[in-house]
Amino acid sequence: MTTAPVKTAPVETPSAALREFYAQQPRWTPGAADGAGGDAPSEYASIEVPRDYRDPGGERLTIAISRRRAADPGRRRGILLSVNGGPGGDWGLGRELPAKYTGTSVHQAYDLIGFDPRGTGESTLLHAEVAIPKAPFDSRPPDSAFGTLAEDMRQRELACERAGGELRRHISTPNTARDMDVIRAVLGEEKLSFVGYAYGAYVGVVYGTLFPARLDRSVLDSCVHPDWTWREQFLWQGDAVQRNVDHWARWTARRDGHFGLGGSAAQVLAVVEDVISRLEEQSDSPALRTLFDGAVGNRAAHRGQWAELGAIVAGLREDPARARELLSEQGTWRPADNEGDLRVGVLEAITLEHAWPADPEVYYQDMRDFRKRFPYGYGVLRAQPWVGAFRTFEAAEEPVRPARDGYPVGLVVQADGDPMDHYAGGVAMAELLGHHLITVEDSGDHEVYALVGNPHVDAYVNRYLAEGELPEPRVSVPGTAARPDVPADADEG
Repeated sequence: MTTAPVKTAPVETPSAALREFYAQQPRWTPGAADGAGGDAPSEYASIEVPRDYRDPGGERLTIAISRRRAADPGRRRGILLSVNGGPGGDWGLGRELPAKYTGTSVHQAYDLIGFDPRGTGESTLLHAEVAIPKAPFDSRPPDSAFGTLAEDMRQRELACERAGGELRRHISTPNTARDMDVIRAVLGEEKLSFVGYAYGAYVGVVYGTLFPARLDRSVLDSCVHPDWTWREQFLWQGDAVQRNVDHWARWTARRDGHFGLGGSAAQVLAVVEDVISRLEEQSDSPALRTLFDGAVGNRAAHRGQWAELGAIVAGLREDPARARELLSEQGTWRPADNEGDLRVGVLEAITLEHAWPADPEVYYQDMRDFRKRFPYGYGVLRAQPWVGAFRTFEAAEEPVRPARDGYPVGLVVQADGDPMDHYAGGVAMAELLGHHLITVEDSGDHEVYALVGNPHVDAYVNRYLAEGELPEPRVSVPGTAARPDVPADADEG
């Protein structure tokens, strides 16, 4: 894998042409009482931003924002702006994210600010036409399906172009960061503090790079790797999932007396592959095998489901005909974007910030490799052609190289088994920025602070945000999903 060239962006100073946007006075509308922490409900407003910051006099976009005022005005130290993951805004829930922090010391000290990033939610939407794929959903597609998979992605990109038009080029991470600075200004604040999750963490890093004098305290939860392209982020998910599967296989092997799947990790995985073969013999359709591959990868990430996964494997080895029963709760990876005429197209726009290989054979070779090494949790599909292979537009600017020059040391939170954003990404981001790192050990959690109920993470982050107290540069805490209480075999201790 190669690292795409990126440029460290110069620190940005708003031009005189942008003063109108920075001087807006939002009109707040109270929301309905929600009972969160017994506090007042959120207020909602909309502001305008340039579609293209290089052309402030051109078309405008609307950004929907929310606010929960600090619960203790006497302790108030500013605003805390939060950004959820995606890319794509997690179904437009950005404005509701501040509700996760109500009733905490953080809410005592900050006005909690949320917003739907451009292209999502109640902000100006970036649409894409729905393009229904023709390739069957298959965790181990044969070479004969590669061409159809590529054509599906080509049609997906054309559908994005038809509905998104020129707006696609302006749905970008730097522009979302610039929107954040407009939000800061219209709220009358000199600085903002920040919590970002997954892609949202990257937005915060870009904000700090472009506006270092405007960033105070910052928390980056479940980071992308600062040196990887979007394609590399996708590819490394295969490795992240496989690491969890290997941990599960070793744990299961030490309990061979209970599960009967073999006394070594290799033997356990051999049974898994035997189940795969038997499921393929049952049907010409890849559906059952695909569900099983998904169950192995997804449940291995959740330590609390390890015993259940062992029982599923054992049950299918004894009776493959029980597959539909044992896999009834297993979902699929493909996004549910095949209903209606339009959907949100932000994911495709953001991931095209980086260049993608145009030669389909590059993807096909990676798929063959992943089919052998990373079949579980739909790892092969991380290697398949993406819309970037057929891109219909060029990004308006180069990706921003993350840097910390002028704002305080912050926190990175990363689970060591995060299947979406590889642990290596959090380590690299912390090292690059000089941030302190909280490692959630033995955990497949993704987006941790205030979202999964980890008291150790929440305590560290709340203390930092509310009181300015950083933990040691490198600390570790346990995850929330404990391994099942199944004793190891006697000879293993």
